[in-house]
Amino acid sequence: MDFKDLPLDNRLQTALDTMQVATLTPVQEQAIPKGLMGKDLLASSKTGSGKTLAFLVPAVQRLLSQKALSKRDPRALILAPTRELAKQVFGVAKALTSKQGLQCTVIVGGENYNDQAKALRRNPHIVVGTAGRIFDHLEARHLFLNGLELLILDEADRMLELGFEKALQYIHKSADHRKRQTMMFSATMDSAEISHMTQLMLKSPEKIRIDKVATGHEDIAQRFYFADGVEHKNDLLVKCLKLEGREQALVFTATRDDTQRIVQWLKQHQISAAFLHGELLQNQRSAVINDFTRGKTGVLVTTDLASRGLDIANIAKVINYDLPKFADEYIHRIGRTGRAGNQGKAASLVSKKDWASLLAIQERLKHRFEFSVFDGLEASFKGLGLHPKQSKAAGSGKPQATKHKKVKDQRKKTTRFDPSQSRELGFVPVKRKPKDE
Repeated sequence: MDFKDLPLDNRLQTALDTMQVATLTPVQEQAIPKGLMGKDLLASSKTGSGKTLAFLVPAVQRLLSQKALSKRDPRALILAPTRELAKQVFGVAKALTSKQGLQCTVIVGGENYNDQAKALRRNPHIVVGTAGRIFDHLEARHLFLNGLELLILDEADRMLELGFEKALQYIHKSADHRKRQTMMFSATMDSAEISHMTQLMLKSPEKIRIDKVATGHEDIAQRFYFADGVEHKNDLLVKCLKLEGREQALVFTATRDDTQRIVQWLKQHQISAAFLHGELLQNQRSAVINDFTRGKTGVLVTTDLASRGLDIANIAKVINYDLPKFADEYIHRIGRTGRAGNQGKAASLVSKKDWASLLAIQERLKHRFEFSVFDGLEASFKGLGLHPKQSKAAGSGKPQATKHKKVKDQRKKTTRFDPSQSRELGFVPVKRKPKDE
């Protein structure tokens, strides 16, 4: 389906042509027409499926074709779980509206609060931000949502995981009128939290479910390697990064301290690398991401901060130095590569402490994975209660249907923590304040 088949305003069509967007992804193909109809929408799809344009196209079309409810209040508010994702959405919105007479601004934590208040006084048509900082400005009466026409929640499940439920409820009450259209995008529709927010914020929504989160990425070649510990993981990491050339890669690890340690190790092996975590100042985070986006840095070592907050087309590899605690987070991590139909590669290093996470991932995906091995880097560790067949590094990585008896016992021993109490999803919970993000 081509954008020319959609009943778009001529000015919007010109903007789309300028951006050279030719075809619709499945989520765009379903979400855009329903968005143009003005109905509330609940959509679920995997990462990299084109959600940003799926909600921005009908949003811009509505603002261009309908009379504003208020001359001062924002007409559209788009919420994202992280500063990085909010800035990326803002970038697309700005490109889409730059010649249409619509003003956009971005409001996120970690940046000058007074400058943001001044920007809001200029009455922007579209505000993109994080829930915590939007909540702050609403409380301070720098922002009013009485005339809001569109409320869009991107990665709604992630916002709830990060503890923004109260902020979202406050935002909803500040713009609760019958003419508001609401679009909610989430990786899952099945959680109790999402169901509660759906009942609270949406009115008889149209539901779209494309590529469930539990569905493996067909465009990503996944490999797993046994590891005996930190030193072994270090050697495996270097091998994985140098395999098939030095392409841009994301490396996910459990803790902030590990990001810095791993970067130092990679630099010793002449690999250009930088680290990213939530405790960096906003200007530091922005500089790191900009360098990586422009190709100045070859490898970005990060916590789960970047698992849903980055959309960079050139990421060829994702490496899980540590597996995440939650199986769904694994899907989002590897979804940073293989986006928009491109081919990607993902590798995971599995030591004894990662074993419970691996079992949870296999249970969630309904797959049993084979393990690859590099000559000279074989591991003594072969798993706990599950012994997959090993293959050489060039192995296919296809799932293996191996039965195991200790999965339930192992899963019972897994320590879980409440992600709403942590700034970053990882092995070490760090208490946070919702409005910091």
